[in-house]
Amino acid sequence: MTHYKTVSTPSQAEYKDRGSRFWAYAFPITTVDDFKKGLKTLKEEHPKAAHHCFAYRIGTDGNNFRASDDGEPSGSAGKPILGQIDSKGLTNVAVVVVRYFGGTLLGVPGLINTYKTAASLALQLSPIVEKPILVEYELQFDYTRMNEVMIYVKRYGGVVLQNETQLFCMLKVGVPKAEEKVFTERIGDLRGVELRKV
Repeated sequence: MTHYKTVSTPSQAEYKDRGSRFWAYAFPITTVDDFKKGLKTLKEEHPKAAHHCFAYRIGTDGNNFRASDDGEPSGSAGKPILGQIDSKGLTNVAVVVVRYFGGTLLGVPGLINTYKTAASLALQLSPIVEKPILVEYELQFDYTRMNEVMIYVKRYGGVVLQNETQLFCMLKVGVPKAEEKVFTERIGDLRGVELRKV
Protein backbone atom coordinates (compact mmCIF):
# COMPACT_ATOMS: atom_id res chain seq x y z
CA MET A 1 0.00 0.00 0.00
CA THR A 2 1.60 3.31 -1.07
CA HIS A 3 -1.38 5.68 -0.69
CA TYR A 4 -4.26 6.33 1.68
CA LYS A 5 -7.61 8.09 1.29
CA THR A 6 -8.78 10.97 3.46
CA VAL A 7 -11.06 14.01 3.32
CA SER A 8 -9.47 17.17 1.95
CA THR A 9 -11.66 19.79 3.66
CA PRO A 10 -14.10 19.99 6.59
CA SER A 11 -17.79 19.56 5.81
CA GLN A 12 -21.08 19.56 7.65
CA ALA A 13 -24.52 18.11 7.07
CA GLU A 14 -27.86 18.24 8.87
CA TYR A 15 -30.29 15.36 9.34
CA LYS A 16 -33.67 15.33 11.11
CA ASP A 17 -35.58 12.41 12.56
CA ARG A 18 -38.83 12.70 14.58
CA GLY A 19 -38.01 16.12 15.98
CA SER A 20 -34.36 15.44 16.81
CA ARG A 21 -31.76 17.38 14.82
CA PHE A 22 -28.38 15.90 14.03
CA TRP A 23 -25.48 18.05 12.84
CA ALA A 24 -22.64 15.97 11.38
CA TYR A 25 -19.13 17.35 10.94
CA ALA A 26 -16.34 15.59 9.04
CA PHE A 27 -12.80 17.01 9.13
CA PRO A 28 -9.22 15.92 8.35
CA ILE A 29 -6.84 15.18 11.26
CA THR A 30 -3.33 13.76 11.61
CA THR A 31 -3.09 13.49 15.42
CA VAL A 32 -5.36 12.86 18.41
CA ASP A 33 -4.68 16.48 19.43
CA ASP A 34 -6.13 17.69 16.10
CA PHE A 35 -9.28 15.73 16.91
CA LYS A 36 -9.50 17.04 20.49
CA LYS A 37 -9.26 20.65 19.23
CA GLY A 38 -12.02 19.99 16.68
CA LEU A 39 -14.28 18.38 19.29
CA LYS A 40 -13.67 21.24 21.77
CA THR A 41 -14.64 23.81 19.09
CA LEU A 42 -17.86 21.92 18.29
CA LYS A 43 -18.79 21.64 21.98
CA GLU A 44 -18.32 25.41 22.27
CA GLU A 45 -20.47 25.96 19.15
CA HIS A 46 -23.21 23.59 20.42
CA PRO A 47 -23.26 23.96 24.24
CA LYS A 48 -26.96 23.02 24.52
CA ALA A 49 -26.74 19.82 22.47
CA ALA A 50 -27.71 16.58 24.21
CA HIS A 51 -24.87 14.51 22.72
CA HIS A 52 -21.56 14.95 20.86
CA CYS A 53 -20.97 11.46 19.45
CA PHE A 54 -17.89 10.77 17.35
CA ALA A 55 -15.46 8.42 15.67
CA TYR A 56 -12.01 8.89 14.19
CA ARG A 57 -9.29 6.86 12.52
CA ILE A 58 -5.64 7.94 12.24
CA GLY A 59 -2.65 6.38 10.48
CA THR A 60 -2.36 3.58 7.97
CA ASP A 61 -1.89 0.54 10.22
CA GLY A 62 -5.58 0.53 11.25
CA ASN A 63 -4.81 0.47 14.99
CA ASN A 64 -5.41 4.09 15.97
CA PHE A 65 -9.16 4.70 16.16
CA ARG A 66 -11.84 5.59 18.68
CA ALA A 67 -15.63 5.72 18.78
CA SER A 68 -17.83 7.33 21.45
CA ASP A 69 -21.59 7.13 22.08
CA ASP A 70 -21.40 10.12 24.50
CA GLY A 71 -24.36 8.96 26.60
CA GLU A 72 -26.41 7.35 23.84
CA PRO A 73 -27.14 3.58 24.27
CA SER A 74 -23.97 1.50 23.84
CA GLY A 75 -23.04 0.87 20.20
CA SER A 76 -25.81 3.09 18.81
CA ALA A 77 -23.72 6.10 17.72
CA GLY A 78 -19.91 5.81 17.71
CA LYS A 79 -19.78 2.43 15.95
CA PRO A 80 -22.15 3.42 13.10
CA ILE A 81 -20.11 6.63 12.58
CA LEU A 82 -16.83 4.65 12.48
CA GLY A 83 -18.54 2.20 10.10
CA GLN A 84 -19.08 5.04 7.61
CA ILE A 85 -15.42 6.12 7.80
CA ASP A 86 -14.34 2.51 7.22
CA SER A 87 -16.86 1.80 4.45
CA LYS A 88 -15.25 4.60 2.43
CA GLY A 89 -11.75 3.30 3.25
CA LEU A 90 -10.73 6.58 4.89
CA THR A 91 -8.12 7.44 7.52
CA ASN A 92 -6.81 10.64 9.14
CA VAL A 93 -10.41 11.72 9.48
CA ALA A 94 -12.87 12.46 12.28
CA VAL A 95 -16.66 12.68 12.26
CA VAL A 96 -18.60 14.30 15.10
CA VAL A 97 -22.40 14.12 15.17
CA VAL A 98 -24.11 16.63 17.46
CA ARG A 99 -27.66 15.78 18.57
CA TYR A 100 -30.39 18.11 19.73
CA PHE A 101 -33.07 15.93 21.34
CA GLY A 102 -36.56 16.47 19.93
CA GLY A 103 -38.61 14.73 22.62
CA THR A 104 -39.19 11.38 20.86
CA LEU A 105 -37.04 8.35 21.70
CA LEU A 106 -35.74 6.76 18.51
CA GLY A 107 -34.76 3.36 19.97
CA VAL A 108 -31.41 1.67 19.31
CA PRO A 109 -32.16 0.62 15.67
CA GLY A 110 -33.42 4.16 14.94
CA LEU A 111 -30.31 5.73 16.50
CA ILE A 112 -27.95 3.43 14.60
CA ASN A 113 -29.64 4.38 11.32
CA THR A 114 -29.68 8.11 12.16
CA TYR A 115 -26.02 8.39 13.22
CA LYS A 116 -24.97 6.28 10.23
CA THR A 117 -26.96 8.48 7.81
CA ALA A 118 -25.75 11.78 9.33
CA ALA A 119 -22.08 10.64 9.18
CA SER A 120 -22.52 9.42 5.60
CA LEU A 121 -24.02 12.78 4.50
CA ALA A 122 -21.12 14.75 5.99
CA LEU A 123 -18.54 12.46 4.36
CA GLN A 124 -20.29 12.75 0.98
CA LEU A 125 -19.91 16.54 1.11
CA SER A 126 -16.15 16.52 1.71
CA PRO A 127 -13.94 15.79 -1.32
CA ILE A 128 -11.94 12.59 -0.86
CA VAL A 129 -8.26 12.71 -1.83
CA GLU A 130 -5.51 10.14 -2.15
CA LYS A 131 -2.28 10.99 -0.36
CA PRO A 132 1.04 9.15 -0.43
CA ILE A 133 2.06 7.21 2.67
CA LEU A 134 5.19 8.93 3.96
CA VAL A 135 8.19 7.15 5.46
CA GLU A 136 10.16 9.34 7.86
CA TYR A 137 13.89 9.86 7.60
CA GLU A 138 16.34 12.00 9.49
CA LEU A 139 19.14 13.57 7.47
CA GLN A 140 22.27 15.12 8.96
CA PHE A 141 24.69 17.07 6.82
CA ASP A 142 26.90 20.10 6.49
CA TYR A 143 25.05 23.34 5.60
CA THR A 144 26.90 23.51 2.24
CA ARG A 145 24.98 20.38 1.13
CA MET A 146 21.53 21.94 1.72
CA ASN A 147 20.75 22.69 -1.95
CA GLU A 148 21.67 19.20 -3.16
CA VAL A 149 19.64 17.54 -0.38
CA MET A 150 16.59 19.74 -1.06
CA ILE A 151 16.73 18.96 -4.80
CA TYR A 152 16.33 15.23 -4.00
CA VAL A 153 13.67 15.81 -1.32
CA LYS A 154 11.56 17.79 -3.84
CA ARG A 155 12.28 15.53 -6.83
CA TYR A 156 10.94 12.47 -5.01
CA GLY A 157 7.88 14.17 -3.52
CA GLY A 158 9.31 14.47 -0.01
CA VAL A 159 7.92 16.75 2.68
CA VAL A 160 10.07 18.59 5.24
CA LEU A 161 8.66 17.80 8.69
CA GLN A 162 11.36 19.45 10.81
CA ASN A 163 14.32 21.65 9.99
CA GLU A 164 17.16 22.61 12.32
CA THR A 165 19.64 24.70 10.40
CA GLN A 166 22.96 25.77 11.84
CA LEU A 167 26.45 25.04 10.59
CA PHE A 168 25.37 21.42 10.71
CA CYS A 169 21.83 20.66 9.56
CA MET A 170 19.26 18.18 10.79
CA LEU A 171 16.31 17.64 8.49
CA LYS A 172 13.37 15.33 9.17
CA VAL A 173 11.57 14.43 5.96
CA GLY A 174 8.61 12.31 4.94
CA VAL A 175 9.25 10.42 1.69
CA PRO A 176 6.42 8.76 -0.27
CA LYS A 177 6.64 4.99 0.20
CA ALA A 178 6.65 4.47 -3.58
CA GLU A 179 9.80 6.62 -3.92
CA GLU A 180 11.59 5.38 -0.78
CA LYS A 181 14.08 3.02 -2.46
CA VAL A 182 15.27 5.43 -5.15
CA PHE A 183 15.35 8.37 -2.71
CA THR A 184 17.58 6.53 -0.20
CA GLU A 185 19.91 5.37 -3.01
CA ARG A 186 20.27 8.92 -4.40
CA ILE A 187 20.81 10.52 -0.99
CA GLY A 188 23.26 7.72 -0.18
CA ASP A 189 25.32 8.86 -3.19
CA LEU A 190 25.86 12.31 -1.62
CA ARG A 191 29.07 12.61 0.37
CA GLY A 192 28.79 13.71 4.00
CA VAL A 193 25.06 13.11 4.30
CA GLU A 194 23.90 10.75 7.08
CA LEU A 195 20.55 9.10 6.57
CA ARG A 196 18.56 7.39 9.31
CA LYS A 197 15.06 5.91 9.20
CA VAL A 198 12.94 7.26 12.06
